[in-house]
Amino acid sequence: MFFCNLIFVRNKKIAFFAQNIAMKKLCYLFAVMLAFSCTRSESAGSGHKIFKYNEAAGLLTLDPIYAKDQPHIWACNQLYNTLVSFDDDMNIVPSVAKEWTVSDDGLTYRFLLRDDVLFHSDSCFGGCVRKVVADDFVYSFNRLLDKKNSSPGTWVFSNVRHDDDGYAFRAINDSVFEIELSRSFPAFLGILSMSYASVVPFEAVDYYGVNFGRHPVGTGPFKFQYWKEGVRLVMRKNPDYFEMIDGMRLPYLDAVSISFLIDKQVAFMEFVKGKTDFMSGVDARYKDELLTRDGNLKAKYHDRFYMVRQPYLNTEYLSFFVDTQEERENKERSAALRKAISYSVDREKMLRYLRNGIGKPGNSGIIPAGLPGFDSLGTIGYRFDMSKAYSLVEEYQLQGSEITLYTTKEYIDIAKFVQSSVSEVGIVCRVEEMMPAALREKRAKCSLPFFRSSWIADYPDAENYLSLFTSENFAPDGPNYTHYSNDTYDALYKKAMGSNDVEERVALYHQMDSIMMSDAPVVVLYYDEVLRFVNKRVSGFNGNAINMLNLKTVEIN
Repeated sequence: MFFCNLIFVRNKKIAFFAQNIAMKKLCYLFAVMLAFSCTRSESAGSGHKIFKYNEAAGLLTLDPIYAKDQPHIWACNQLYNTLVSFDDDMNIVPSVAKEWTVSDDGLTYRFLLRDDVLFHSDSCFGGCVRKVVADDFVYSFNRLLDKKNSSPGTWVFSNVRHDDDGYAFRAINDSVFEIELSRSFPAFLGILSMSYASVVPFEAVDYYGVNFGRHPVGTGPFKFQYWKEGVRLVMRKNPDYFEMIDGMRLPYLDAVSISFLIDKQVAFMEFVKGKTDFMSGVDARYKDELLTRDGNLKAKYHDRFYMVRQPYLNTEYLSFFVDTQEERENKERSAALRKAISYSVDREKMLRYLRNGIGKPGNSGIIPAGLPGFDSLGTIGYRFDMSKAYSLVEEYQLQGSEITLYTTKEYIDIAKFVQSSVSEVGIVCRVEEMMPAALREKRAKCSLPFFRSSWIADYPDAENYLSLFTSENFAPDGPNYTHYSNDTYDALYKKAMGSNDVEERVALYHQMDSIMMSDAPVVVLYYDEVLRFVNKRVSGFNGNAINMLNLKTVEIN
């Protein structure tokens, strides 16, 4: 292994990340001078163990600061690393940082970096590799926050202390990196596992400029090889990747090949024929072709591929806007109406007939299965119970009450199921279909009284879901589209954010969920599941509740 040993000057006024172009060019020229003494670390040929999948949505960039949706996150996850990551059980584990400490007040995070993490060999290093140092994270995080880059991920560092001199990212030395928060936020480690927080080299960003997203350089298990827009992206094994299992260096694959077939029928047939190795989820058109009514893979496909079924951190629910004059004047009656609707929906029947049994009935709180804090006993939610629904309707004289449920075409079947369910207890529910963009706009403006909602976790912490109902997050400035407000709930949230004790925080999360469900600003419908269909030649394909695509342990048999 050969390195281009670039000289880094730490004086912030003149070096490394001070945006001094002359200095950066000097570093690059020095690398070029050494290039002919460096040997490319990768072996010739791409090998034959190639994992193939299709991405119908396509890709716009491979720059991690723009990785805001699943297709881009999946691709970036193969190319980059973050300080920390998460395992299949959603526990935070080391990545580039081998260990870390958090101060007693929860404000200062100090990370000790591995000394064997290398950026991919690339022309920006004269064809060589370079070791990752703490300054690389200072640069990468400041780049994410740079307004001229217009990253959608700037929110991930909203709790980092900052002033006129910048954000509190500090390289103590090459191996120690420190972040200081403005307020305690225990979910911060989970945020640092997101693709937005990937480490990138300044040399590559300078070298490729605006085209960095099409010539990515990271530290991940695979490195960029080839990209023909709309046709194929190829990522090749990184022979210098730092992770190992039982003395074997990851990854096991020689390459990853992503096609971009837009036609879902063609893409489906490619998978069935074995020309691709993996398919996530199932299109409604092929649901009955692949699955039994109970959600199992049909026997005729057992010889070609297998199905992996697991919790997905996505809660599907219906939201009420509870901050209207009518709601405030008739709080008990309004709450009774919302509870009657919850009791009247047979969630198991809904999932069985509309989703082939995919998902778990939403009989608990807003926190989905797969996260600590989930109400696994179903003690705080609403189960199908027509007698309780009738009782509420009778007690509060709700017979003939009229509501309108706003939804999109994709969920019209679920909306009509709810419509039919509540009619059984005398509640009149109209269903109005809207375009997704229009629904999002009206929801943000708080102009929809009753609407379909969902929340997919951005990071593996129940705070994701509970923050949706804090008073400080009222829409339009925050994601609390219900305008639900409860002083006790807010106080518990504040207490949880001040605790670094995981068990204490989970207990507080459970309390919050219980309070919110008792007030019933939402009707939880189901907790989603992800289905993965995998070619039988593939092994080591692990799943997780956030549906991240991890290919570093995959093998082709």
